[in-house]
Amino acid sequence: MNSRNQSYIIYLLLFVAIIVMVVYNFSQRGTTSEVSINQLAEDIKQGRVSKIEENENRLRVVYKDLTEAISTKEADATLVEQLLHLGVTQEQLHPNNISIIIKPPSPWLGVITALGYILPFLILIGAFFFIFRQAQGTNNAAMSFGKSRARMFTGDHPTVTFADVAGVDEAKEELKEVVEFLREPQKFIALGARIPKGVLLVGPPGTGKTLLAKAVSGEAGVPFFSISGSEFVEMFVGVGASRVRDLFDQAKRHSPCIVFVDEIDAVGRQRGAGLGGSHDEREQTLNQLLVEMDGFDTDTNIIIMAATNRPDILDPALLRPGRFDRRVVLDRPDVRGREAILRVHVKGKPLDSDVDLSILARATPGFVGADLENLVNEAAILAARRNRKSISMAEFEEAIERVIAGPERKSRLISQEEKRIIAYHEAGHAVVMNALPEADPVQKVSIIARGMAAGYTLSLPQEDRTLMPRKKLIAEMVGLLGGRAAEELVFDDITSGAGNDLERVTQLARTMVTRLGMSEELGPMVYGQKEELIFLGREIAEQRDYSEAVAEQIDREVRRLVNEAYQKARQLLIQYRDKLDAVAQRLLEVETLSREEFEAIFPPPVPKHSGIPSMVSNN
Repeated sequence: MNSRNQSYIIYLLLFVAIIVMVVYNFSQRGTTSEVSINQLAEDIKQGRVSKIEENENRLRVVYKDLTEAISTKEADATLVEQLLHLGVTQEQLHPNNISIIIKPPSPWLGVITALGYILPFLILIGAFFFIFRQAQGTNNAAMSFGKSRARMFTGDHPTVTFADVAGVDEAKEELKEVVEFLREPQKFIALGARIPKGVLLVGPPGTGKTLLAKAVSGEAGVPFFSISGSEFVEMFVGVGASRVRDLFDQAKRHSPCIVFVDEIDAVGRQRGAGLGGSHDEREQTLNQLLVEMDGFDTDTNIIIMAATNRPDILDPALLRPGRFDRRVVLDRPDVRGREAILRVHVKGKPLDSDVDLSILARATPGFVGADLENLVNEAAILAARRNRKSISMAEFEEAIERVIAGPERKSRLISQEEKRIIAYHEAGHAVVMNALPEADPVQKVSIIARGMAAGYTLSLPQEDRTLMPRKKLIAEMVGLLGGRAAEELVFDDITSGAGNDLERVTQLARTMVTRLGMSEELGPMVYGQKEELIFLGREIAEQRDYSEAVAEQIDREVRRLVNEAYQKARQLLIQYRDKLDAVAQRLLEVETLSREEFEAIFPPPVPKHSGIPSMVSNN
């Protein structure tokens, strides 16, 4: 029973006690005057009394003038005996002169009387009991403050198995060893084999690290303890270490089992890098975690799994053999992986016959599992809003654009002149990209606002690419600058619409020069080393290992790359000015062009190469 229900019970008992006391008091005294038994005898002698009602020892007297009074008789004698003793004659007590009514005793009067005396004591005892329970609950909360908050899931009825995880086939193969060890540990122990005590799942957010850990537990059929790294750390010193000890004690009692620590970087950051010196609460928690992991015997049958997307900031002692000595990488899925993930998420959902998951997989490069789940959900929501009984390809295509760029904002009012500028801006992006052989094919051009963009041009690669050629990066820069070049060429003026394009181009050029060694003047070198100074979870410093002269060279090279890309975009738009005008005019008419409609106006002059996804927008 919680404290709120206990308070309700106390208040109810107090209310009942008040009611009982009020009833008891009203039963003991009335609203009429009170006369003595002697005065009552004199009134009877004078013939003033018409009726007497006797209730126990209380007398209700009704006079002939209709007034009433109350009196009390002795308990040892009857009313008639007392009246006769006081001089009242038998003739005066005759029924013709006075009516005497004797009521039987009430069965509740004794109970009410007893409650009037006992109930206050019961309420007092209940109040003391309530206060004691509250104090005991506070004491229990204080005693359980250092207990682990891990949630245990039994493996009797698994909700997630390897069949529910797609797109990470290599990771599943590695983790099958863990499942086999948990199912048949003696087979490994007999040969002297030692299964990894800790498995670290590494990958970008949304790639399915937590889901894969649950699938391991479901396949093995063993208890699964789940806790977040942030749940260990409190502001009180020693609480996190106590929770670590309690977690591992619970795991030993339920062996074999899996302990899963999500976002372990919250507690496993490198020691000595924080503001609290070497003795703060987080580092004490990490020290206890290191001790507990290294203290397991080979026959405990407990496997620690952890997930993080920042393995670079973990303490080296946490990653050494004997602790987290196996690292499973979950990367972004390729086209086959995305198709398999889509098949998992569309189970149980009605699909139209025109839905082709392979096309959707090719149209979503760079999407992780969480993105694809959100894509399917958005498509289902769109189909429901359109009162459809199934999800069609149109809903999926619209959902892709919603995930990438946000929902359409058709209600946004813009002038005809601004609409014409946006049309030429987006047409400039599309024409330049279509004219470059290294650029990705243009999939869609629209001047309908989405999210923060006034319009957008969507280009998608024909296949996934891991390596990025220099020509492809330069083509991307030229495509990003196509909107600004179109504005200057057509209107002899420029607007703020290319702000995001310029930011991306500048960053891309600087990365090519300082990180990728793609500058002919500066050569194949990396300039500037990131210095891992962790302050509130962020890197705040970059070591500058080059001189001021080199810094000037970097600035000149970045400026040269951007200017050459801009001139290239301008030359292409001058060369295909008729196509630019045709595309912009068509956008003003229909607002959105698909790939087929765009290529009907401007067929690609050269074959396209594969690359990575790109989307340019007019902010």
